[in-house]
Amino acid sequence: MKEKNHKEEPSINQLDETSEKIGMGGFISDAKDKNTYKVRMKNRKEVQIKRLEKRNKEKGLIIIFTGNGKGKTTAALGLGLRTLGHGHNIAIIQFIKGGWSPGEVNALKIFGSSLKWHAFGEGFTWETQDRERDKELVKKSWLKSLSYLESNEHKLVILDEINIAIKLGYLSTKEVLKGLKSRPTLTHVVLTGRSASQELIDAADLVTEMKLLHHPFKEKGIKAQEGIEY
Repeated sequence: MKEKNHKEEPSINQLDETSEKIGMGGFISDAKDKNTYKVRMKNRKEVQIKRLEKRNKEKGLIIIFTGNGKGKTTAALGLGLRTLGHGHNIAIIQFIKGGWSPGEVNALKIFGSSLKWHAFGEGFTWETQDRERDKELVKKSWLKSLSYLESNEHKLVILDEINIAIKLGYLSTKEVLKGLKSRPTLTHVVLTGRSASQELIDAADLVTEMKLLHHPFKEKGIKAQEGIEY
């Protein structure tokens, strides 16, 4: 039997475990002196390089920002800005929202035709007071969303507050999942809004839940302010 002349490469799980064991560094590291710390961080870098080599796949991601905390749309728009910065086209479709003009619309005009922004909604349910009309506008928003999801021209499609539209019964999870599957292989899609359905969460590649700890409106009576809420 021939002896192996090379070490067996560690698995991804083994590399992850080693990385966690070495730690992030900084002053939470138990390295007692400068040289020990340097060696430990050098080992961490070598492990990190191997981790990145093994995780080399690329695909269009389904990303969900949900939860009761503020920042879901803000996070989605941050990804949009990043994508635009790399020279790609993006499309933003706002469900439910639309009764006001957010500051982002004005700020992102600089990107011209690289950005497509649509807000077909007419405001919150207590403002519109017409659920049949709301449902009609959501359907219009969804058809516009499909036109971007099915094209090959937009690297990122943001479906803002679509989770709320689903929760309110204006759109079905099954219909949305079918639409998500129709997009090109490398097209990313972001779905925002509270109460994301479990089916969507299960289908997603990245899910972040915003947790509410404090809110100025509820706790201090501070109104929605320009630049913060819109």
